[in-house]
Amino acid sequence: MLKHAANVSDVRSSGVAKSARPAASDRISSDTGMLRVLTCGSVDDGKSTLIGRLLWDAADLPEDTREAIDRSVDADGIPDVSLLLDGLEAERSQGITIDIAWRYVDLDARRFVFIDCPGHEQYTRNMATGASQADAAIMLVDARQGIKPQTKRHAAILQLVGIRNVILVVNKMDLVGWSDAVFSGIAAQFEELAGRFEFNHAIAIPIAARHGDNVARRSEQMPWYSGPTLLTALKQLKTAVMVGDAAFRFPVQSVLRDGKDFRGLAGTVASGEVQVGDEIVEVLSGQRAIVKRISTFDGDLERAIAGAAVAIELTADLDIARGGMLSSIQQPATVGRDIEAKIVWLADEAPGQIGLLLRTVTDLVPVASFAVTSTLDLTTMEPVKAHTCGPNDIADARIELGRGVALDRFPENRATGHFILIDALSGATVAGGVVTSINTFAQADKSSRFRLSRALLAATVCADLPRSQRPDAEFRRRAAEVAFLLSAAGVKIDLESLDNDIYQNEGSGI
Repeated sequence: MLKHAANVSDVRSSGVAKSARPAASDRISSDTGMLRVLTCGSVDDGKSTLIGRLLWDAADLPEDTREAIDRSVDADGIPDVSLLLDGLEAERSQGITIDIAWRYVDLDARRFVFIDCPGHEQYTRNMATGASQADAAIMLVDARQGIKPQTKRHAAILQLVGIRNVILVVNKMDLVGWSDAVFSGIAAQFEELAGRFEFNHAIAIPIAARHGDNVARRSEQMPWYSGPTLLTALKQLKTAVMVGDAAFRFPVQSVLRDGKDFRGLAGTVASGEVQVGDEIVEVLSGQRAIVKRISTFDGDLERAIAGAAVAIELTADLDIARGGMLSSIQQPATVGRDIEAKIVWLADEAPGQIGLLLRTVTDLVPVASFAVTSTLDLTTMEPVKAHTCGPNDIADARIELGRGVALDRFPENRATGHFILIDALSGATVAGGVVTSINTFAQADKSSRFRLSRALLAATVCADLPRSQRPDAEFRRRAAEVAFLLSAAGVKIDLESLDNDIYQNEGSGI
């Protein structure tokens, strides 16, 4: 059972408003680096109280902060430690988390960043944003209610963004009489869920966050539980191995010049490493060159690794701008314009009602067509055939882009295998996703040409034309004008045939 996994791994139980320091056995020194931990769960599961209790019991909080929390006692004389996280006035007045709260804290020798996300379904987009920044996750459930559809939705999003270290906190055990049977039932459900979403490291911990049981100290109320406290489990987690071992990827953010001979491509090494003397390729154009110099504000480097912000000077003056991608010769990124992806849809509007742009790390490209192929049924946890999706749905989709873009499959490279979809008119983020497959059948010349599709025209310059009409003279006139302007600007065009009905399958258009 998960509850007995020994390899992993608010306020005092007496109600006294003092810090309950962890036992010596829980004070584990760690040199595994800063850990970013997401907290997620449904409304009122106690996320803010849990992290507030952990901070209260195990962190060195300023005395004035402790004094302020001491004054916020409830009817039982227990301070409201959730106020350490719920910072917005709207959150305090409603008793819910709305925005993402980031809290940096040192617990013994290790630094943690807790990302407290809202649990209400309305704010799923906030949770997805926070998850994309995390190394591990704490999922909360109320012991009285167990795993709910929102819990499953959060688990699916964790899988989507690549989080594999997950701790299930079964909170409010005091409200179910500290029952071993209740906890065991929920832990068994979580074990099945963890297997479904391929979590590598998953345990369940019974907790009463309000009293501090099994948060930073072992609970006397649950002697049947032999696993770690939350604090111990967190300390034993390792920072996710993300980009250091992957192939070299360098998305170009800008081109720097010094007014003389220096021309550097500026950006952040997304994955892998690069050294002076390495041969690299710019994958969009296929151009190759040797790395001549790696510059930073603090001087030149012989080698730059993932996460380093640098300017790379090449031996050849290649025509590269923002959106380009430097890559290793041996394992180059893929240039594709037809991809399959898993997404979480965040907009209120259905996909067919808005024009879309796809943004990668530094590139931005129009979406020529967007088709949902299935959505995840949160009851059966199986994909169901679908042609559209709604807010907070987890879906599989096929996306055709206006031109080729440099990408990797997400399982192979997290740094360059994710994207967001943007409303072309408002600029709002409408979906986040990861690349599951890249269709590379097109020739290089085709990948570099801009595909001006019927669906793209219908969602942009022809959006004001009656949707009941088939392509008429005005539609064709506008399409020809756009094609002429793009061609005049030097953009190679593939103009899709306008003979068919543009609106014959609205579910598959953008």
